[in-house]
Amino acid sequence: MSNSKAKQFIGVLTLVVMGLVFLMYSGFGVRAWFDNQFPVFDKSILPFMNALFNSLVFICLLSAFRAIKAKNIAVHRRFIYIACILSTLFLLNYVFYHMISETTKYGGEGFMRGVYFLILATHVLLAALSFPFIVYTAFLGQTMQVESHRRLAKFVFPVWLYVALTGVIVYLMISPYYIH
Repeated sequence: MSNSKAKQFIGVLTLVVMGLVFLMYSGFGVRAWFDNQFPVFDKSILPFMNALFNSLVFICLLSAFRAIKAKNIAVHRRFIYIACILSTLFLLNYVFYHMISETTKYGGEGFMRGVYFLILATHVLLAALSFPFIVYTAFLGQTMQVESHRRLAKFVFPVWLYVALTGVIVYLMISPYYIH
């Protein structure tokens, strides 16, 4: 696939993901339908699963970084593949959870409330903005466009790492307020 075709594909994929997120917030009656179909399903495990996915992505990214510093491309590539799969599982689980559950309100007050919303805002913004760049950086690595991959990864890697870490922090900060 050429770079221009890859960029077009990534653009469409980004629009599809943003569409899923829009659908998630619009609901379309999925919550009531789901609750009627699966009244005993325990949704409370899903946010924990998201934190677990983000934790594992963080570990994979650090491992991939270590592997590439050791010039072990095969191991680097495996960890990046795993991080991409885990990030995809996170996204699917996140959308699913928010389609079937009410939004949880952060209950903290004062300084910590401001810290929470600052972390949440940077996490969400950077997650949305970095998505197409993560996919394109992976494409460049997969197609062995090493110099372009390196140049882009210098910016994309720390952002992806930050998004994974702050996803866990957001979960830890809001988890006391989940309704079980």
